[in-house]
Amino acid sequence: MITFALIPIEGWVRFACFMLPYLTVGYDVLWKALKGIKNRQPFDENFLMAVATIGAIVLGDYTEGVAVILFYQIGELFQSIAVGKSRRSIAALMDIRPDYANIEDENGSLTQVDPGEVPVGSVIVVKPGERIPIDGVIVSGTTSLDTAALTGESVPRDAGENDEVISGCINMTGVIKVRTTCEFGESTVSRILELVENSSSRKSKSENFISKFARVYTPAVCGAALALAVIPPVIGLIAGSEPAWGTWVYRALTFLVISCPCALVVSIPLSFFAGIGGASRAGVLIKGSNYMEALSRVKTVVFDKTGTMTEGVFEVEGIHHRDDETGKCTCQADGVAFSREENNPDHPHKHGSGICDTCKGHECKLLELAGLVESASSHPISRSLLKAYGHEPDRSRVSDVRELSGKGITATVDGIPVAVGNAGLMEALGIEAIPCREVGTIVHVAIAGAYAGHILIGDRIKPEAREAIDLLKKKGVTKTVMLTGDIKPVAERVAADLGIDEVRSELLPSEKVEAVEELLKERTWKGTLAFAGDGINDAPVLSRADIGIAMGALGSDAAIEAADIVLMDDNPVKISKAIGIARKCLRIVYENIWFAIGIKVACLILGALGITNMWAAIFADVGVMVIAILNAIRALSTKRA
Repeated sequence: MITFALIPIEGWVRFACFMLPYLTVGYDVLWKALKGIKNRQPFDENFLMAVATIGAIVLGDYTEGVAVILFYQIGELFQSIAVGKSRRSIAALMDIRPDYANIEDENGSLTQVDPGEVPVGSVIVVKPGERIPIDGVIVSGTTSLDTAALTGESVPRDAGENDEVISGCINMTGVIKVRTTCEFGESTVSRILELVENSSSRKSKSENFISKFARVYTPAVCGAALALAVIPPVIGLIAGSEPAWGTWVYRALTFLVISCPCALVVSIPLSFFAGIGGASRAGVLIKGSNYMEALSRVKTVVFDKTGTMTEGVFEVEGIHHRDDETGKCTCQADGVAFSREENNPDHPHKHGSGICDTCKGHECKLLELAGLVESASSHPISRSLLKAYGHEPDRSRVSDVRELSGKGITATVDGIPVAVGNAGLMEALGIEAIPCREVGTIVHVAIAGAYAGHILIGDRIKPEAREAIDLLKKKGVTKTVMLTGDIKPVAERVAADLGIDEVRSELLPSEKVEAVEELLKERTWKGTLAFAGDGINDAPVLSRADIGIAMGALGSDAAIEAADIVLMDDNPVKISKAIGIARKCLRIVYENIWFAIGIKVACLILGALGITNMWAAIFADVGVMVIAILNAIRALSTKRA
């Protein structure tokens, strides 16, 4: 046993000189220990510290007693600093909460009101530099929106009349008027903040294990320390030797200090908390540490196609007319066919504006008629035809419009019957359709009962999609699968372009769930399956997968509800980013577990044998806790994840 005479006085005066700093530094520890005893829950770190330090003082080792409580409080200070840093990281996200909304009165003056008081359908004014307080649609003005706080992307997003805008974005340039489409409590910003605030309530297996471990571990080490203090001296008495009560009590107190589970109890939840905070800053919302743990073990990633790996925006990619001489379409023969205007300098004019030498007016006429027939429909295919047509349709030319569900539309244009739809429509009308040799969605056109040609429509692959698949494979994902309701040729082409391992096409939502069930049975025992979808049509699959990832799901109730992880933009690269963040967080967690347990076991053995003293115990407790906390803070950084 080592003693120090730092204060060269003796007796009660020396005792009082040490008690003054001891009570100043450790009064709250003693108070918490007493409250624990009163509440019949004494076995925590405060009880261990109180027993160890009071015991050292009773033995006359004042220096050790004060040092233990001082360094313990220093460790607690490091903990509060670390937690504060993590909370500030999440608090930065909380800054997206708008403080007010501008309502314009009859005189044109603006009044600031609480966003929660704005009814649905109201028109609010958002000036440059202000946050959009409630989701809505722009009814007046154009601007650029800063979405960095929501998506993590620094590139501004242009918005104008009839564009949907979401709360939390910053209006950067022009004054806009927005008609609200929901109440403040149901807006995007409110749902995101609720999601982040509740994320800590879902504990991972590691956290639950540590909590249960601490409840069993603390009374166990208290019993072991008591046995260490009593059994050896009693054996000594029975054997007729010196019992050495002071030596063994000192060793028992050292044992108690070493055994304090602070490093584990504090650093594990802190690691997850920091990981969730860091992920939120990167535009990845993780609903709880249990999902973080499952995400770190992902080996199979399943994708939806439309809106996830493709842009979900249909565009005309080709117009193929029927040649009267050959009876074939230009896609079957070697003739020239229109492809997207920017890619075909030989066909530079707007379709429908005249006749050019390239197509002799055939393809221009096909697109014009298809655009007129589809002008009354809001279907994405119809919008893509109108966009390619490039003119405001003159609906007075169109009459007798009749829609055949799931097949297409028939109408009369300029007194001539026109049919626009799929092969099923042509079959129903008794018209032989010519198949297209290119891959995509095919819209067939018949004029006056005769087949005239078809229009090829495609959904562009996202520029980042190929990179996303490559990054997942580098992260150790062993299998990538795409599930889609699209036709087989289109699905297989997209999968081949992206390097996806397996594709299943022409699936209904229920069949997607069945496909995921099959994939879950095929997975490796230690790997998990993640499904990434747009969060609207894919809600059942998002719920069934081990991890449901909603892509670009801002404003989507189905995504927030069904998914375990929400990516705040539609960039599929963020999936590998989320996996990297989860794996880094779990790596830090296991580093802290093995480091803390390893040091403590070694010091406990040495302390029981009398090889180490109270100063080594201080390192084994406070030092290990500080190191573990500093290591846990690394989870806040996601740059290299």
